[in-house]
Amino acid sequence: MKPSLIAAALAASAPAWAQDLPASVVVTGNPLGAKDLATPASVLTGKDLVLRRGSTLGETLDGLPGVSSTYFGPNANRPVIRGQDGDRIRVLGNGGASFDASSLSFDHAVPIDPLVVERVEVLRGPAALSYGGSAVGGVVNAIDNRIPREAVTAVSGAVEGRLGGAAGERAASALVEGGGGALAWHADAFWRRTDDLSVPDFDRPLEDGSSERRNFIANSASRADGGALGGSFVWDAGYVGASVDTYRNDYGIVAEDDITIRMRRDRIALAGELRPRGGFFSALRAQGAGTDYRHQEIEGDGSVGTTFANDGSDARLEAVHRALALGGGQLEGSFGLQYESSDFSALGEEAFVPSTHTRQQSVFVLERWSWGEGGSVSSGLRAEQVRVRSGGDADPEEPQFGPAQERRFSPFSAALGAVMKLDERWQLSANASYTERAPTSYELYANGVHAATGTFERGDTQQALEKGRNLDLGLAWRRGANEVKLGLFAARFSNYILLAATGEPDFVDAEGDAFPVYAFSGVRAELYGLEAEAVWRLLDGPRSLDLDARFDMVRGTDTRNNEPLPRLAPQRATLGLTLGQGGWTARAEVQYAGDQTRVPSTDVATEGWTMVNLSTTYALGLGPSDALLYARLLNVGDTLAYSASSIGSVRPLAPLPGRAFSAGLRVSF
Repeated sequence: MKPSLIAAALAASAPAWAQDLPASVVVTGNPLGAKDLATPASVLTGKDLVLRRGSTLGETLDGLPGVSSTYFGPNANRPVIRGQDGDRIRVLGNGGASFDASSLSFDHAVPIDPLVVERVEVLRGPAALSYGGSAVGGVVNAIDNRIPREAVTAVSGAVEGRLGGAAGERAASALVEGGGGALAWHADAFWRRTDDLSVPDFDRPLEDGSSERRNFIANSASRADGGALGGSFVWDAGYVGASVDTYRNDYGIVAEDDITIRMRRDRIALAGELRPRGGFFSALRAQGAGTDYRHQEIEGDGSVGTTFANDGSDARLEAVHRALALGGGQLEGSFGLQYESSDFSALGEEAFVPSTHTRQQSVFVLERWSWGEGGSVSSGLRAEQVRVRSGGDADPEEPQFGPAQERRFSPFSAALGAVMKLDERWQLSANASYTERAPTSYELYANGVHAATGTFERGDTQQALEKGRNLDLGLAWRRGANEVKLGLFAARFSNYILLAATGEPDFVDAEGDAFPVYAFSGVRAELYGLEAEAVWRLLDGPRSLDLDARFDMVRGTDTRNNEPLPRLAPQRATLGLTLGQGGWTARAEVQYAGDQTRVPSTDVATEGWTMVNLSTTYALGLGPSDALLYARLLNVGDTLAYSASSIGSVRPLAPLPGRAFSAGLRVSF
């Protein structure tokens, strides 16, 4: 990370969130701390997060309204939001970039482990205004307290142990925080081991065209661990702090029985905030981080096949101005600068993209006018400068990517949203936006066999900006513990960068293996869908009984030829019943996924499925500590099911987990 960026990061603060914010306030993309947002969002924290935690962010979030997973087996699952994945979904850690290779290939894991995450927020729909063009589909922000933002007067923390599940998980995590006077510190660590994933009996396709009956996913075991240290100097008007963390994950590739990935990521982060007592600004914030990411694909004989590396740095400066009286209401706003730089390389026999350098600089502004409790109107603009430079062929005698070259882009995004309180129970929201996204390095320069997808992928160096218009409408009703939310969304792209089959003859490599040719190209496309969720209190008092339901659907089309967009989740519904009494809760739920028959001509339909899940928790006091004992029995009927949002080449190799029991204990002190 550049020294100038480190100095800037120390000047003020991180993006807007705080450890003491209530769960009902979404902090991601909300620098003004508004209670209600025009864009739909989901928050996982506390007991809900403990029960949903999986070994990946994708598994943890799958099933939330509008959220599915790429599901490349149990170890590599990136979130999919409203049918969009890859570089249209921004995965953040504490609001900062997670430099890795997860968006490049479905078999690459996200180097964030849910075991040490204290809160996860999901923005559904465009968040390019706050986080740039790679957030045109949504944002996932994993939040922890590695850089303390508040004074700490006593030692506190938590330890957790987990056992069981379809992968035979053995996992543990611990965090401890303390301080005195102006100093606050944080430490955490996690450890996880899993075996090959157990699944219902299925016929696994073999290379010779035959199949083999199995009840597990081959080469799906994993070993992961990591930890962090952080500290801050805190005073009445702000704080300044730093943290260092490390992440290690060795896991198998389910598409190839003899390939494992050895992943390593090290990161240093800096953050601070200054809250002036007077003047125009109410807060000055900044954050910065430097990341060193490596992963190696290890062959069965122990040799290194391909090495991926991504060295990145990012910084964000933000100023919030005080509320100004305007037209019977008040005007609040923020503006800032953001910088990101990454050096990516892929060296080895399966490298299908050249080494590249990407740099992004942007300026953004957000203003919000509100009138008491009646509602608010918000608007914002963001302008970016993006440069993507290819290093070209590493060896001129083996041409693959051509000479070094560079593309420059100037994306622009704008949004207008409104929230209106119709009465004490009803709320209406709307958000319209225009977004532009610069093509990624692989959309520009890819040219080779992508082993994870079993295709030959080719970029287009003349690729244009991706451009889309988006509309969100939401209606919410709440009375006491009862709540209903309904959302409609639509997105229309005049240029949507899509990887699609070219129809040209297969590419044949030196070993004589043939691969269908796919190319990245801009097409006209549209997506629209529905998200609904509700909770109804059936019984209140010492014993409570809640009925909850969720439903979502998304439909996407390449309007150029009326071809469905790939890897879309089907219509999904969940119906749950939760009983609570004293420290006990018991829950039963039914999950349903419909048939996904609307697929591109290069894919096949995915059958629907229904699963029953059971869980229970017991909260108790252990002296000065609080404990949560929990147990889950998932897929009670041992239903064989597949994920429609997986790529077609891996879907038949990796069914969803079979019936499995797991249990854990979390103690907070």
